[in-house]
Amino acid sequence: MTETQRAEIVVVGGGAVGCAVAYSLAAAGYDDVLLLEKEPTLAAVTTSQAAGLVGQVRNSLDRTRLAMWSVETFSELETAEGATPGWRQVGSLRLALCDERVDEFRRMQAVADEAGLETRFLDNDEAQSFWPTLRFDSVQAVLWCPSDGYLQPSDLAMAYVAHARRRGVRFQTDTTVREIDVDAGRVIGVNTDRGRISCNMVINAAGAHAWHLALAAGLELPIVPVRHEFFVTVAAEGLRSDLPVLRIPDATLYLRAETDALLCGGWEPQSLSLDPRDYDVDQPSPPVASDWDVLAAFAEQLAPQFPQVADLGIRSVFRGWPTFTPDGRFIIGESSRVRGFVMAGGCNAHGVSGSAGIGRHVVESLGEDPSDYVESLSPDRFSESDWDWATATVQARRIYEHYYAIDH
Repeated sequence: MTETQRAEIVVVGGGAVGCAVAYSLAAAGYDDVLLLEKEPTLAAVTTSQAAGLVGQVRNSLDRTRLAMWSVETFSELETAEGATPGWRQVGSLRLALCDERVDEFRRMQAVADEAGLETRFLDNDEAQSFWPTLRFDSVQAVLWCPSDGYLQPSDLAMAYVAHARRRGVRFQTDTTVREIDVDAGRVIGVNTDRGRISCNMVINAAGAHAWHLALAAGLELPIVPVRHEFFVTVAAEGLRSDLPVLRIPDATLYLRAETDALLCGGWEPQSLSLDPRDYDVDQPSPPVASDWDVLAAFAEQLAPQFPQVADLGIRSVFRGWPTFTPDGRFIIGESSRVRGFVMAGGCNAHGVSGSAGIGRHVVESLGEDPSDYVESLSPDRFSESDWDWATATVQARRIYEHYYAIDH
């Protein structure tokens, strides 16, 4: 294949994660980066279907710090000149409906304290002052994080792109990577539908096609696309864009205002996944049909706290295939089997909210002394061990289904 270009690093995938990785590489001083996206535009697939919630309260210190780094980055981008991510730091309320959840919130607050993240418990009257149209009579505890918020996912990706371009990163759409050239166990280039590109490193941020790209480099990785969907209602009285984000984990729900409408999503108890072996890299991931039974169940679960949801028509439905891993952790870092092949995938529905932190972890993984946590995310944990697709799929779907399980 005729060589068309050269680059030191090729990032494959133009969603929030790929754009964040390109931005992070440029900010770290990497000066020859090319990002390739198979769609005609960037942020066109899973990122465009994301809800944009950004929460930092987690059950582990490492995940809390990653989320805090993302928030710090979003805040910097929002005040920088040029494109901004539409970051709205409205805070978040996390509602507990049972004693066990209250205990979990206390443990999460202890993790937040250790990370230096501000949180506090609110009484129900104070919580109601934040969300006047919500009912709190069955709520047993409310954990408040004032620095949480939400953003517009496509705006975030474009902000990464604008600031990365200023640092010399190149972006090329309508380009499908079909093969990874490997010589003597090291990446030397990629073959695309528009010609060959020589490079010393490929970073796989290809989302629902990340499995295909890894396979092209000779790696079999359990990256399972799992359906996720949410709805946006018509305009409703009392909803406005400065309301805090809400999470009701006992009902497996999250919600926020979308201007003067309600955005509501949740985690399905019986998930639906794709087998990436059933479609190839040249094809789009299969379309996601709206599941009205699932969406209706979300509304029913929300009704005790927000009764008017039953009277609101649905204006639009968003759905996509975020990728999940069997252990619920990202796959980040260079393969020891194929040098120069670096993963930035398996984001477990944190691709937008965790994108800045993921970009930072990718940069750290390329350095001389990555943390134990970043090393634990290596693709080697799968490529150098035995696993099977049937078990991996069940485990990945379980990660999705138990997203809001206590201490998950």
